[in-house]
Amino acid sequence: MNDTPENKTAPKRPRRFIAGAVCPKCSEMDRTVMYTNDDGDEVRECISCGYSQTSSEQAAEVAQADGLATELTTRVTPVDGKALLDEDVKPLKILGSSSDAE
Repeated sequence: MNDTPENKTAPKRPRRFIAGAVCPKCSEMDRTVMYTNDDGDEVRECISCGYSQTSSEQAAEVAQADGLATELTTRVTPVDGKALLDEDVKPLKILGSSSDAE
């Protein structure tokens, strides 16, 4: 057997199917595999349509989505450290408590 660099091949990285995974492009279920590429990134790839995405691309996509998301303003959302309250809110009075008997 000849051990020249031309005859040596890089070790094959195993591809693992991801049970229950749905492809974001073609929506096929159970057709997605994961493996590690030569750069060390994990890659998910659909064997039906060929869609692929690395873990670094996915992280960038998530970070961009987080930047676009804003909190909805509600009456309990703190503004300047204080909760927004309705003007006509009055304390609840519980009938039948011992303080009412006086």
